[in-house]
Amino acid sequence: MRASRALAVAATACAAVGLTAPIAAANNGPTNVTVSPTQVHQGGSLAVSAMGCGHGGTVTSNAFPKTALTVNSSGHSAATPRIYDHATPGRYNLAVRCSDSSRVATATFTVIRGRGAQGGLGGSVAPSSTEMAVGGSLVAGAALGGAVFLTRRRRLNGGKA
Repeated sequence: MRASRALAVAATACAAVGLTAPIAAANNGPTNVTVSPTQVHQGGSLAVSAMGCGHGGTVTSNAFPKTALTVNSSGHSAATPRIYDHATPGRYNLAVRCSDSSRVATATFTVIRGRGAQGGLGGSVAPSSTEMAVGGSLVAGAALGGAVFLTRRRRLNGGKA
């Protein structure tokens, strides 16, 4: 009789654990998703981190290619996706999905217009007509000033150069 009670209790415990395991697995998933910075230029990079993805996962958005989450020693998952150069400025969502879960967590960020510089072009940008006129007048002024200086110097020296 005792064996049958022990068997019944063991069966009930196994059934309880077996029924709650899918619920526990369903609760696993990404939490505490953070995005830094919240405003990023076209072509810039985001730092995305999440908790709860112990086996890695992916980060997806329309503003950047699918990026893998990597897990560090403290259990945080992180990714650094690069925004497309041609991404339209505006507000975007990103989705974080763990490898071992079907749950998805989302966060928002804003893409702002890039501010490209014309550095290192090496003369491939021609000066405008205004810049040419200013430069020409400075050269003419320097030539005139040099001529006046030489003329006054000759007068002071008695006409000797």
